[in-house]
Amino acid sequence: MGQLDSGNAAWILTSACLVFLMTPGVAFFYGGMVRAKAVLNMMMMEAAALSVTIIIWGLWGWSIAYAGHSIGGVFGDPATGFLLRDTMVAQDGVFTSASMNGNNYPASVDVGFQAAFAMITVALICGAIAERVKYSTWMIFVALWITFDYAPMAHMVWNGGLLSADGPISQAIGAAAHDFAGGTVVHINAAVAALIIVLIIGKRKGFGTEPMRPHNVPFVMLGAFLLWFGWFGFNAGSAFAANGTAGYAWVSTSLAAGAAMLAWGFTEKIRTGHYTAIGAASGIVAGLVAITPAADVVSPIWSIVLGAIAGIVTCLACSLKYKLGYDDSLDVVGVHGVGGLIGTVALGFFMQDTGLFCGGDWRQLVVQIVIALVAMAFSAVITTIIAFGLEKTVGWRVTQAQEIGGIDLADQGERAYDFAGTASSVIKEM
Repeated sequence: MGQLDSGNAAWILTSACLVFLMTPGVAFFYGGMVRAKAVLNMMMMEAAALSVTIIIWGLWGWSIAYAGHSIGGVFGDPATGFLLRDTMVAQDGVFTSASMNGNNYPASVDVGFQAAFAMITVALICGAIAERVKYSTWMIFVALWITFDYAPMAHMVWNGGLLSADGPISQAIGAAAHDFAGGTVVHINAAVAALIIVLIIGKRKGFGTEPMRPHNVPFVMLGAFLLWFGWFGFNAGSAFAANGTAGYAWVSTSLAAGAAMLAWGFTEKIRTGHYTAIGAASGIVAGLVAITPAADVVSPIWSIVLGAIAGIVTCLACSLKYKLGYDDSLDVVGVHGVGGLIGTVALGFFMQDTGLFCGGDWRQLVVQIVIALVAMAFSAVITTIIAFGLEKTVGWRVTQAQEIGGIDLADQGERAYDFAGTASSVIKEM
């Protein structure tokens, strides 16, 4: 073992907690956007993203992504680190980390940090399929998707695999692919998966013909603020050390989020005459998404430009679902898919020293486009197999009657708001 760097260890462990908080943040963000009859189900889906993912991660997910011997640059051997056996060790009856990583903090801290990334990625998907899918099917999907999609994608991008800076694609093009904190692994991956499931399961009853307004806008704003806070662990934590890169990632993340919120708001004002709270929350998230792959390599001015572009384009992209006829309930494709694609590809223009605008080299742009396309294709193929298999076996949808009556009552047997009980108590008091 190397010498423990307690500062790095403390920062990455704190970052793991911040990234963990992002999934409850998404629960509020999405929970406020759905109708009142579906808010508990949405929060339960986020809870499943936490609980199912951590079990799979401890069993074999960590090994597939990071610990196992690489198989074809696509995934790691799931047996090598099964049940974290090469990561944890018992000393005098107490479990501790078996090794230090390159930044001299325990490998066990990495397990937690990367588990939180897996949680938030799958958590993003359920926003697209809100108000109409079985909780039991969702839990099965989480287990399968983390195993066959997320963990291999993390391996390909962040563990020297096919899409990494040292991988065969980068070597063939002559430029190092860059994805600092998850433009491909998290956002493009989740959004493509969300779109595939939406196309398989179909639209909600009444989509496009009746209003489906958010039931609790303050929840949405709370969720956006929690996500911004958690994103400091997401991006600054991806420096894997308490250093200047982490500090700059904090700054660039906030610059992009602020620019995107303002740009979305101005776009909305021109289109509708209002600066909406839903728009502000969505703009914040769009900026956070776009800066994720680039937070360490774009200058302050390009961080602002990137955020502004993301705010405008994602605002416009969210209306495409009505024109194209796919029911992405909470705009996962419009915000995370388009935002992640913008951030990943824009690196080819804005990346310091090697980008087309900042270094005059076209190869960085080419490699960013290629890794984005490969990530999209991989996610689409794997998710299609999993989602279609579930559709033909256990089924995705609740019944139409259950959907109309409210999936909270059908699947959880509860209501978020006991309006009848409140009314009765008031009458008794009178």
